[in-house]
Amino acid sequence: MYRPNLLKARLEAGESVYGAWVGSGAPANAEILGHVGFDFLVIDQEHGAGEMADAVAALRAVEASGTPCVVRAPWNDPIWLKRILDAGAESVMIPAVETAAAAEAAVRACRYPPQGTRGYAAGVVRASTFGLEPGYTQKANQNLLVVAQIESAAAVEQAAEICAVEGVDVVFIGVNDLAGSIGRLEQLDHPEVRGLVRRAEEVILASGKPMGTVPSAGASWQELFARGHRLVVGPHDVILLREAARAAVREHASFRAASGLGAPARAAGGSESPEALTPTRSY
Repeated sequence: MYRPNLLKARLEAGESVYGAWVGSGAPANAEILGHVGFDFLVIDQEHGAGEMADAVAALRAVEASGTPCVVRAPWNDPIWLKRILDAGAESVMIPAVETAAAAEAAVRACRYPPQGTRGYAAGVVRASTFGLEPGYTQKANQNLLVVAQIESAAAVEQAAEICAVEGVDVVFIGVNDLAGSIGRLEQLDHPEVRGLVRRAEEVILASGKPMGTVPSAGASWQELFARGHRLVVGPHDVILLREAARAAVREHASFRAASGLGAPARAAGGSESPEALTPTRSY
């Protein structure tokens, strides 16, 4: 359903925002997180388990809370982008934007002519409140928020050109994929990785565009905001559930040991104890 893009308005006003991932594909998880008080949610369709219908259900579920949502696309695909925008997404995140040309293609796919090439069905789609929102096509182009992800060393080299693309509203650093592009996947505290991240940050900050990322090794959400990031996506619904469940299992194991009831029948994670399972950020 059409509504003004509050997330875009807050960023344009100079605010910093903190959000959470919904990667499980479960609309109920999105609904719960929507009511908790995050500034926004990212419904992940790149690595998330859900299909487009699940993303639409999540948008509906979160709507009552008023929390803005960003939908991360599986890829820079104009057909998919057209469909999710018709379904009511007002903000989209595009993964693996390597060049200014790719950024321009993403923006054009999301905008109606003459600014873009988005196909017309405004009179019947959910995004226009099924044709009830007057002037929807003009409003849609202005209301849209596009987040472009820089996720490789090659993209860092093109960062200034990507930032300069009109219609790219936020530039988001994908730290783990960036690390992988130089053979350092999951080595997020490696000096080469941190140096590449710093280079990307310097270019984005110089452009004046809002910058975003996720907390990672050597960069907590507090440090990220201090370094100038304006859009930080922190907790992930799967990790929140996993860690709460592990804590419950550990508490039960401690109780059994203290009560002389013996060890639990099985340890969390199969053969490993809960303590041995160190959470890692994989999103």
